[in-house]
Amino acid sequence: MQLAIDTSTDSASLALVEDGKVLAEATWRCGQNHSVELLPRLAQLLNEAKSGLKSVSCVIVAKGPGSFNGLRVGLSTAKGLAFSLKVPIIGISSLELEAYQHAESALPVCPVFNAGRGEIATALYQKKDGRWRQLAPEHITTVDALDGEISGKTLFCGEYVSLIAQKLKKKLGQKAVIAPARPRRASRLAELARPRLEAGDYDHPATLQPLYLRRPAITRRRHR
Repeated sequence: MQLAIDTSTDSASLALVEDGKVLAEATWRCGQNHSVELLPRLAQLLNEAKSGLKSVSCVIVAKGPGSFNGLRVGLSTAKGLAFSLKVPIIGISSLELEAYQHAESALPVCPVFNAGRGEIATALYQKKDGRWRQLAPEHITTVDALDGEISGKTLFCGEYVSLIAQKLKKKLGQKAVIAPARPRRASRLAELARPRLEAGDYDHPATLQPLYLRRPAITRRRHR
């Protein structure tokens, strides 16, 4: 049984998956309360699936980019469980997870997260000829700069897209197609991780790190 964990943003998601079947799943708004809510939710999920942690054979975690606090909690929990249970761990890009919710689209999919300071975190993916591919890597940019990065009609998705939809439309015109809002589901993490799981391509708990793309802002103390 695989345990999938996503704490990339203010929304969190957990899923228990076995042989491609979702045994139990929960997605909820937690704000910045990941550290308080994650383990109790996991306990509820295991109870719902009538299972226990000893049945977990692999931990799959969204590794960012995203909320610094959320990623810290999600990664530390996932790594701690993998270490204590002596099971493999696989980290998946949070942007890829966001895009994969729309994998059935014929268009390239551009997930967008708020990176702060007027910038966005994004990448580009597309399913073509039955294969899911990354067309552009995760990076920090701006909506204005996207005009030079997007060459054709593209599907934009993510929680932040609804807040910048008008700006995207104004800058990109008909190239910008706004996806309907969909909650990120941790069960999709298990789908994305399946090829790596089958190939035995795991991450190491000691070296798996969050994909922040930039360093967290630090408020310096003033000297009196």
